[in-house]
Amino acid sequence: MKLVCRLVYFLVISVVVVVHNRSETPSSRVVRDVSSELESIRSKHGLPGIAGVIVVEDQAVLEGASGVRKFGHEAKVTVQDRFHAGSITKSMTATLAGLLVESGKIKWMTTIEDVFSKTGMEIHSAYKSVTLEQLLSHRGGAPHEPPAELWMAAWRKEGSYETQRLQFVRGLLAKEPAKTPGTEFVYSNQGYAIAGVMLETVAKMPWETLMSEKIFQPLGMKSAAFGVPGVLGEMTEPWGHVFQSDHWIPKQADNPPAIGPAGTVHASVGDIARYAAIHLRGDRGLTTPILKPDSWKKLHQPSPGQDYALGWVVKDSPWKRGKALWHNGSNTMFYMVVWMVPEDNMVAVVAVNAASPAARVGSEEAVTTLVGLLKKNRL
Repeated sequence: MKLVCRLVYFLVISVVVVVHNRSETPSSRVVRDVSSELESIRSKHGLPGIAGVIVVEDQAVLEGASGVRKFGHEAKVTVQDRFHAGSITKSMTATLAGLLVESGKIKWMTTIEDVFSKTGMEIHSAYKSVTLEQLLSHRGGAPHEPPAELWMAAWRKEGSYETQRLQFVRGLLAKEPAKTPGTEFVYSNQGYAIAGVMLETVAKMPWETLMSEKIFQPLGMKSAAFGVPGVLGEMTEPWGHVFQSDHWIPKQADNPPAIGPAGTVHASVGDIARYAAIHLRGDRGLTTPILKPDSWKKLHQPSPGQDYALGWVVKDSPWKRGKALWHNGSNTMFYMVVWMVPEDNMVAVVAVNAASPAARVGSEEAVTTLVGLLKKNRL
């Protein structure tokens, strides 16, 4: 009997030890609140609100928020709030393209003519041989600025989102490209609009639906959606801001759906970090819920002679030897920046509910501050 009791005792002790050891694993790591550090930066640059997060090894280790959702009001920004991602949307559209390539619905070398030849769309001869890959790497010849008449029509927002995009793209493709396709890098929302309509056409589904079903849902991005964060007229989410006459002017507006594939996504900084962490895993050759290794390699490989890949800028890491993947985004009322550093296995995301030089400088300063804090404390 004594022997049985001793065996039970040692089994209980063993279980306690295992449970204790599990509590020290990264999956249960305590997330440090860095709201005070973000408040110092927000105050220094006079910003309405700011939120940020750092993820290491797929786990958040630093996060915080400071400021207000709307200038002149008391509702506080939280780390769960939704901020507009602007052009960070571009990497999501490129990721969607990778998924459709893997499913066989389109190829990276599929041309504009391949997709639209049977639609009766008028296509300028110089655009016909432009490929999906060229559009996503800003080498398709599409203009940096949209033609004025097309932009005015886009802002009228007539018809479904698909109809708005199709009419916008019809107008673009009927005109001569701004540059000879394939010869020069021209950063272009218009090029991404064309790519988005190509994806809609081959998948027979709206871009927004494709994004939700193939990226947001599989990655658990519950806060991700499109357009203005929150409800118009309410302060359930941050408002955007522009700086005029020495003060912030709150606004609830967004880019027209015609250029949705270039920049209409919003989400919390946590969900943007979740998305970026999947890209980081893919870049490091690890298993991911979406895409195969070759697709991740394609998305992160710049075209010869440039630093822009498919939705990401590839540059030297400021914090450690090796590369970093970076992009910023703004719909002229919000600002967001994302850094991924494979050698550090780290993602950093900072968002501000304002767009101005101060927002850009403050965001990058916040990233530098949080990364410094991370390294100092070896979290």
